[in-house]
Amino acid sequence: MWFKHLHLYRLHDSATIPASDLEAALAGQVARSPGSQEARRVGWCPPAGRAGTALLHEMQGQRLMTLLRYERLLPASVVREELEERSADIEAQEGRKLRRQEKQELKEQIYEELLPRAFVRTQKVDLWWDTRRHLIAVNTSSRKRAEEALDLLRETLGSLKVTPLATQTLPMRAMTQWLADENSRPASLQLGDQVELKAKGDDGVLRARQVDLDSDEIQQLLASGRQASRLAVESEGRLSYVLHDDLTLKSLRFSDALIDAANEVEDDGDALVRLEADFMLMSEALAEEIERLIEWLGGEANPAAGPAT
Repeated sequence: MWFKHLHLYRLHDSATIPASDLEAALAGQVARSPGSQEARRVGWCPPAGRAGTALLHEMQGQRLMTLLRYERLLPASVVREELEERSADIEAQEGRKLRRQEKQELKEQIYEELLPRAFVRTQKVDLWWDTRRHLIAVNTSSRKRAEEALDLLRETLGSLKVTPLATQTLPMRAMTQWLADENSRPASLQLGDQVELKAKGDDGVLRARQVDLDSDEIQQLLASGRQASRLAVESEGRLSYVLHDDLTLKSLRFSDALIDAANEVEDDGDALVRLEADFMLMSEALAEEIERLIEWLGGEANPAAGPAT
């Protein structure tokens, strides 16, 4: 249940849809296997997997939903090889070169023939909705997958007014300052051991792991004009993560103390009780961390400004 990555969004809808209405809406977009000619399909599935049937878990204003993504795996190389073979046969039979348009039509025909026989891969993406703080977070390393989850929620609800969470101070500027000046670091923040530094010119990106971020080498790179685009940080011993310049939190690791607290909850072997206990402890820790992070970055940038529906 413990999230690995977070893409953060500010929800601008003033009214919160009741849980019963939300679950009914989710049921209208339940996950189903793709048809023979569908390359992919997304829908909602129970966060507890086979252990439960509920599409929504809500505890103290914290909501958990799970997107299930089906995708047929048809490698482009397979289509290309079949196209080359069929094209060669036709050209040999007719004694002429196929035109570009003919090859494109043949390629589309091959794709339609092979698609139903392709393997289907599934992927689950958890979505956390903090109704008290009007935040939505998606547990995925991919911005594209996060937007796909929001698109599904928007389709489910009819509209969804969200924007990526933004702060007064750009994360890159703050991270660079924290690296360059130890006194600028918030009291509850500790640096980790990895960083990504971008150059202003064409010198590319430098990535370093398991390094002392206060070393002379790092300071020299900063002095040369490089800026931190990713930075490993630890907050008050509760969790650590890599902060990205787009305010994404990746490689989340929760403290042993927090995991132990979750394990102390009696679940009597009930997977649903375990899921909800872990989710509550995790969401509380993450909510506090997000508030702390916003404070570190000078507050939120125009939190009241809303996007188009």
